[in-house]
Amino acid sequence: MTTRTLAALLAALALPTALAAQRRPAAPPTQIQAPPPGQAAVAGLIGGPQTPAVQRGAVVLVHAGRLIDGLADQPLLDQGIVVQGERITFVGPWAEAQRRAAGAQVVDLSHATVLPGLIDNHTHLLLQGDITSDDYDVQLLRQSTPYRAILGARNAQRALQQGFTVLRDVETEGAMYADVDIKRAINNGEIAGPRLWVATRSFAPTGMYPITTPNWELDLPHGVQVVDGPDEIRRAVREQVRFGADLIKFYADRRYFFDSTRTLRSWVNFTDEELRAMVDEAHRLGRPVAAHAVGRDGIESALRAGVNTIEHGYGITDSLAQVMVQHNVYWCPTIYVNYYVGPGRAAGGAPIYGQMIEEEQRAFARAMRAGVKISFGTDAGGFAWTEPIAREFSYMVQYGMTPMQALKSATSVAAELLGQQANLGSVSAGRYADLIAVGGDPLQDVREMERVKWVMKGGVVYRDEMGR
Repeated sequence: MTTRTLAALLAALALPTALAAQRRPAAPPTQIQAPPPGQAAVAGLIGGPQTPAVQRGAVVLVHAGRLIDGLADQPLLDQGIVVQGERITFVGPWAEAQRRAAGAQVVDLSHATVLPGLIDNHTHLLLQGDITSDDYDVQLLRQSTPYRAILGARNAQRALQQGFTVLRDVETEGAMYADVDIKRAINNGEIAGPRLWVATRSFAPTGMYPITTPNWELDLPHGVQVVDGPDEIRRAVREQVRFGADLIKFYADRRYFFDSTRTLRSWVNFTDEELRAMVDEAHRLGRPVAAHAVGRDGIESALRAGVNTIEHGYGITDSLAQVMVQHNVYWCPTIYVNYYVGPGRAAGGAPIYGQMIEEEQRAFARAMRAGVKISFGTDAGGFAWTEPIAREFSYMVQYGMTPMQALKSATSVAAELLGQQANLGSVSAGRYADLIAVGGDPLQDVREMERVKWVMKGGVVYRDEMGR
């Protein structure tokens, strides 16, 4: 599906709202208005920010009462952030910032906490939640790729409104390269949304990923690109890179179980030879590799191949954590999704998913002790996009992080995973002006991150409810 097709579909759906917006009087020049209730998603999809006072390219001075910059271990008080165009040019004491930016447009967040835009390094924009296999199957069997792309664009808007200015989307689950189209539409200004890093289709071998059927006469839609053998895998990596993949993703394992020592185990999907070919080709083309690896066996297989990140990783042992530290492998633990899908899957005949909740809490403690780099990653799409993405913070704190560590996992640490620490993840001169604000102090109550009231991406304000 082309960007033009997607934009046309979205415009047709939102035309009445767009016309109504044209008839509304413009906002006063010193005020940034949020979309009226009920119109935020559509308005954002067709036009980005709502009648913003902060004009593109203008010099803006943000007055932060409390600044959590993504780097320091303590918040900074009464800070000024100077924004010119899409970048930050100065961060420092308010008095000095006023002197440097005399005459700039001022955004008063002096009674708020300002943070870097948040990064979620494990999402699925093209999924709408899949507690059961039926939930998954209906999306692949009854929804066209164009329809799923529209929902994905809506989900991108929802993420941005919640303060997530960057998403690493780790495969489309059967929607081909629709994530690339959504990314292109955002980059071209056709729709509002976060900065996207996309994995496109992901890989699994024959018969090892849904949708499967015992009826050999049918070939049902697959949630992945099916590949077998080193040569075919190298060709498929090249194909995905050709069509826009920023990273390569594969499914390392399946069939999870606990052995007699209560270690979470799994069946491995690819041979070592196949995975070496995949990782080697991806790295040769400058693309990192993410491994969906749940049990110990899948994690071991992925680490032997030289992957860059482990996704889920509930079976991380002490020794595996040490290997991850030695090889600078990041972990996206995706905690909340287990609480969302676990009870339903256990009731449907897969009790292992209920048991994984406690196992991941133990794995989290092991990783913390070892010093594994833990990046914020939620598996949004595995749970419905109507759920607050930032709920993950509460579980990370419950599992042993301080609120500041959890916030850094979604800012500076997440930016390092992407190799984008020079552009993202901190409120520093030279970084993109991706800023958010909450009314309270998330270091006292990390649930405050579920109540983001102000969002700026690239110097443009997309949400302002600070006065409400």
